[in-house]
Amino acid sequence: MSLNSTPSANRIHIGFFGRRNAGKSSLVNAVTGQALAVVSATKGTTTDPVYKAMELLPLGPVMIIDTPGFDDEGELGALRVEKTNEVLRKTDVAVLVSDSTGKLGECEKELISLFKKREIPFIIAYNKSDLQLRDGLAENEISVSAKTGEKIFELKEKIAHFAKNEEGEKRIIGDLIDKGDTVVLVVPIDSAAPKGRIILPQVQTIRDILDSDAEALVVKENELENALKKLKNKPKMVVTDSQVFSFVDERTPRDIPLTSFSILMARYKGYLESAVKGARALANLQDGDKVLIAEGCTHHRQCDDIGTVKIPRMLKQFTGKDIEIETVSGTEFYDDLSEYKMVIHCGGCMLTEKEVRYRMTCAEEQGVPFTNYGIFIAFVSGILERSIEIFDF
Repeated sequence: MSLNSTPSANRIHIGFFGRRNAGKSSLVNAVTGQALAVVSATKGTTTDPVYKAMELLPLGPVMIIDTPGFDDEGELGALRVEKTNEVLRKTDVAVLVSDSTGKLGECEKELISLFKKREIPFIIAYNKSDLQLRDGLAENEISVSAKTGEKIFELKEKIAHFAKNEEGEKRIIGDLIDKGDTVVLVVPIDSAAPKGRIILPQVQTIRDILDSDAEALVVKENELENALKKLKNKPKMVVTDSQVFSFVDERTPRDIPLTSFSILMARYKGYLESAVKGARALANLQDGDKVLIAEGCTHHRQCDDIGTVKIPRMLKQFTGKDIEIETVSGTEFYDDLSEYKMVIHCGGCMLTEKEVRYRMTCAEEQGVPFTNYGIFIAFVSGILERSIEIFDF
């Protein structure tokens, strides 16, 4: 996968935070080597988060985010602060920019508290070291100058150090298969499929299979039976798109493991066990309950869209209850979920692991069951237990 094609969700997200006029934008420009952010002596120049996908050595593909001042005031300021809070949900490493000529104030202390609460590793970068150096710095502190470039390289090294400490060797499917195995992938091609390409989880799964020196056999659902008959040896497993789960289940022999791309993504993003538990709570829904259906991306809705049509239809058929359904998409998600009895989320392929886990944690902390499309479909179709047999939890 080339740098330019690396999905946003697979990039390390580095957020720059601080009060207005602390020098965040100047430091972002110094770190990136580009005039990415507008710099001005006027407080509050950055009004919305600025995102830049780029390569930052020695890390590789990253997403740099310059945020508005966290001490912004007034009604507009409150909106900017909320935008900053949204960035925190997807941040892997935070850089708190502070003026080296002053002390950490309430704004900085509040941000540090948020970093700790959300378990985000952070670095405090004391800017304007050309005016005053700070002594006795901790491991996660550094004195820099965006103006002269002093210690900018060291700051990038420090960011890389904290980012790598967060990374672990995670595989979508590679740890479930061996060299030489064959995995059959069922990919429907219908009106909702992107023209000329297949969706991201399918691409990522194929790549992980190839990285394992295994074979990926990709077929449409109506070719599955024929493909299985042609194979000399039994495949290691079958992975299907959730929308044809029942169809594929009926045509896959019971001695061949079966799961879905959505279930693999839930495991990859770190919330499979919670999502399975959440799906089992579907049986508790009652008339009048509200269910939130959330998607991590925005797209043109088809006439039989999965989030707004198929999932609601299956939900009402399964429960037999008069359920009130609300849908949100993209970056929109509610911190307060108290009015909902369940959250059904998409696979989250376009969201970072931090963002997906934040959404799940919001639900769990408020006692709201949380699951995703594929696990929901498997559960209401009566094939959830089969689809998770290959996982150890």
